[in-house]
Amino acid sequence: LAGPAMAAAAMAAPGGGDFSDLREIKKQLLSVAERSRERGLQHSGKWAAELAFALEPLPLSELPPPPALTEEDARDLDAYTLAKSYFDLKEYDRAAYFLRGCKSQKAYFLYMYSRYLSGEKKKDDETVDSLGPLEKGQVKNEALRELRVELSKKHKARELDGFGLYLYGVVLRKLDLVKEAIDVFVEAAHVLPLHWGAWLELCNLITDKEMLKFLSLPDTWMKEFFLAHIYTELQLIEEALQKYQSLIDAGFSKSTYIISQIAVAYHNIRDIDKALSIFNELRKQDPYRIENMDTFSNLLYVRSMKPELSYLAHNLCEIDKYRVETCCVIGNYYSLRSQHEKAALYFQRALKLNPRYLGAWTLMGHEYMEMKNTSAAIQAYRHAIEVNKRDYRAWYGLGQTYEILKMPFYCLYYYRRAHQLRPNDSRMLVALGECYEKLNQLVEAKKCYWRAYAVGDVEKMALVKLAKLHEQLNESEQAAQCYIKYIQDIYSCGEVVEHLEVSTAFRYLAQYYFKCKLWDEASACAQKCCAFNDTREEGKALLRQILQLRNQGETSSTDVAAPFFLPASLSANNTPTRRVSPLNLSSVTP
Repeated sequence: LAGPAMAAAAMAAPGGGDFSDLREIKKQLLSVAERSRERGLQHSGKWAAELAFALEPLPLSELPPPPALTEEDARDLDAYTLAKSYFDLKEYDRAAYFLRGCKSQKAYFLYMYSRYLSGEKKKDDETVDSLGPLEKGQVKNEALRELRVELSKKHKARELDGFGLYLYGVVLRKLDLVKEAIDVFVEAAHVLPLHWGAWLELCNLITDKEMLKFLSLPDTWMKEFFLAHIYTELQLIEEALQKYQSLIDAGFSKSTYIISQIAVAYHNIRDIDKALSIFNELRKQDPYRIENMDTFSNLLYVRSMKPELSYLAHNLCEIDKYRVETCCVIGNYYSLRSQHEKAALYFQRALKLNPRYLGAWTLMGHEYMEMKNTSAAIQAYRHAIEVNKRDYRAWYGLGQTYEILKMPFYCLYYYRRAHQLRPNDSRMLVALGECYEKLNQLVEAKKCYWRAYAVGDVEKMALVKLAKLHEQLNESEQAAQCYIKYIQDIYSCGEVVEHLEVSTAFRYLAQYYFKCKLWDEASACAQKCCAFNDTREEGKALLRQILQLRNQGETSSTDVAAPFFLPASLSANNTPTRRVSPLNLSSVTP
């Protein structure tokens, strides 16, 4: 084992967050990219190569030497060279056959990895052939148990190098032995800190920040990339963006990987304009890139940018028609054109190419929802959750389907899960509030709506819902106050007043001020009502009444200028209550 141990020692990365010697980091990246490719780990190799490309080129004298060969490597060289050519052609069983009995670390890894991939390929083929993507596939990779037995023997004997440990961890994860898999991936990261695959697998198994705290991770610069990635996954976007910024400052400003991750982070916090501009910049730098383009298409979809989405779909089709991301982009394009059957067809195609592709399951669930096929939508969302329990869109989608099926208790469970994953997303809070309302838990509903408003209400509906709740409970002052705040918010955004609820707010306020005998305010609100079709007649009627009362000599009341405070009971999480200034209608012009 002297050879591999020495090689691993040579690959040890410098201390945590230390980016002072970028030349050394570049050497390590080039070296690990080569070693990953030798073992058929293309994604890890590509990640290291992309990162190395972002750094300054090395002079000839400083290029890393090829890995030193041991006696065992020399003995296995012929079998390894032959098997690797078969492996590259995806003839995994054939590759494994010629590698039987090989003793060197590299050949042994390729032998085990070929067997693993052979099992995975057969499983995927069977899933696609027999079940179609919406049946719950009970198909298993038959090779996993044998691989686990053999790898655990080697592990106990301490004969696995960093790559071997990574493969052992993957096998354990596939067998749902999550705790054991995490321990093995942490060990793999210690033995070979530069192998991105092990870090990425670890990312997929960590479910919250608490779990992250208890991991003893190697103190290397790679840990910074890992933390940035896991923060993005855990929706801790501010921390993630800080990490990526520090990596850019350290010298990785040209890295397309980092740029794409920052764009994804902005997409996750729904800063759509920022995300779009970063994706456009990324496409200029790397025009044939297909990775993350499905996320880009989601942004174009949300903004209803049909020409741009159409261009992206055509462009990706020319590059590679049969990539999962391309199928998702085309699916989004058809969905935006309301051709939902066609869209679902492309998402199904994406899942035939990769049954574990999370985005496609979620998007397909959305399409089935549009087609009113709730049972198929539920299955699609459940698949998405099986692939990644942290996908809040799938939990939210399940909540919506059960809402359609009028099953509020189920709804509540799924919306709660979505809210746990996105605590500051107002859409989850509004959905939760609606659920509580249906279950007649009005205090809880109030808390949700108020919290949704406090975190920044995306859809500007929380205050209206809160006002209507107060109306139900005959709390007219609070209702009026919510409507006032809502109107101020709508107009301060400078939005076009297409909000149906603006007329409702003005109607309520007109009646409220009328009851309070505040004729000036009442007539101002009634005049606003006249600008909307649905409240025009009521507004006119109220104006006539006010005029009548004024003519009869009724004076405006002065003793009802009750100051508006948001009730303390609604201040969820001690959100500061705000004094609301009286409504200034002079600036409000619908």
